[in-house]
Amino acid sequence: MAINFTLNGELREEASVSPTMTALEFLRENAGLTGTKEGCAEGDCGACTIALVRNGTGRLEAVNSCLLVVGQLDGANVVTVEGLTEKGGELEAVQQAIVTQDGTQCGFCTPGFVMALHALRHSGEAVSDDIIHDALAGNLCRCTGYRSIVDAARTACAVPAGAVSSNDLQAGNAHEADSELYYAPKTIAELIARRAEHPEAPLLSGGTDLGLLFSKERQKFPVTIYTQNVEELRLIDEDAAAITIGAAATYTEALPLIETNYPSFGVLIHRIGSRQIRNVGTIGGNIGNASPIGDTPPCLIALGSVLALHGAGGRREIALENFFLDYRSTDLQPDEIIESVRIPKLSKGQIFRTYKISKRYDQDISSVIGAFHLTLAGGVVTEVRIAFGGMAATPKRAAACELALTGKTWSEESVALAAAEISKDFSPIGDHRASAAYRLRVAENLFVRLFRDIEGSDHVEVMAL
Repeated sequence: MAINFTLNGELREEASVSPTMTALEFLRENAGLTGTKEGCAEGDCGACTIALVRNGTGRLEAVNSCLLVVGQLDGANVVTVEGLTEKGGELEAVQQAIVTQDGTQCGFCTPGFVMALHALRHSGEAVSDDIIHDALAGNLCRCTGYRSIVDAARTACAVPAGAVSSNDLQAGNAHEADSELYYAPKTIAELIARRAEHPEAPLLSGGTDLGLLFSKERQKFPVTIYTQNVEELRLIDEDAAAITIGAAATYTEALPLIETNYPSFGVLIHRIGSRQIRNVGTIGGNIGNASPIGDTPPCLIALGSVLALHGAGGRREIALENFFLDYRSTDLQPDEIIESVRIPKLSKGQIFRTYKISKRYDQDISSVIGAFHLTLAGGVVTEVRIAFGGMAATPKRAAACELALTGKTWSEESVALAAAEISKDFSPIGDHRASAAYRLRVAENLFVRLFRDIEGSDHVEVMAL
């Protein structure tokens, strides 16, 4: 079955292209659209930025084409920099503003900036400098200086443009080309059936991690199973007690509820990656890859989150802290998929904070993640859940620290005593990101930072470490 999508307004029917060829390679080599560039091939630099409207979302979003595969374009409306020029050869508003404000660069990275701002212009957001900086955070080149690019954004995006409609194309369920099978089921039942048939096949969702195997490693798999067409996995729900996020819902889709209920967690998600990453990456994928330095699992563990897993034998739930067994090893059975994660809301007297330590403030792999969930009553810590990432083979709770703090008067002295217990909970390794001694020291210091943050003497929401 052919992969069908519109590319700059023209229908493409691709029956013989490998479904796991990167969208970037397809655009440059097959479509001859070389305005989109390859810089890092890992979603950091933004030179490969394109915009697309996925079927059913109604949103034009900037994405990294180096991490997308052609199969993910099925049913989408794809726009590259070549598709922006108006009839008669007039430049699109962002392009013209970049020229007028002297924001043009060597040409390698400028198309990526243009596409990121084009998506912002069509987002419907009230544009401020903070929004502009957020929209451009995934485009790293600054040859001409940042000011001229921001000036162009202010000019072009001051008045939001109209929404870009999706097309009438429907994504297919399966594609086969170049000795590869690419399944894109649309229901949980179909997804589980495919999973049971091919337990060794990688599950592809946003591809912000798995996509590196296609872009940098050039790996090919006999079978790949794509999950983001399953409507049930895209659901986001809220009730009085919790929010539930489907495993294939993107960070962008989940962020409004997270920011409302757990502001500190929202700040962390903004630091995980650029808009291009957040528009496709998923919390479910961040959990499923079981990285010891994944950003969201420590937060979710500290909040007492519960995973829903679904397999041929039915649906089951498991506390997230019990899901991780060892390095890159989880309790997920060969026929199971992650369906959703349920995150309890904070109740009266409860406080949540999370802190990410990395060499770069934005879009960097963490050295240490600390997440703290406290219940205070009458100046006493009555309940506490503390979790760390980057300190062990899995994200895990700090049991000795929790014990040392529970039942104590909330003070800097009691927090310091709990921090001293960190070496009983963790024996981290050293690597190129941080030494073992550094990880232990900084984890201890996060306890002091926690106290000062809660007491209002440390404005951590904007502080870079």
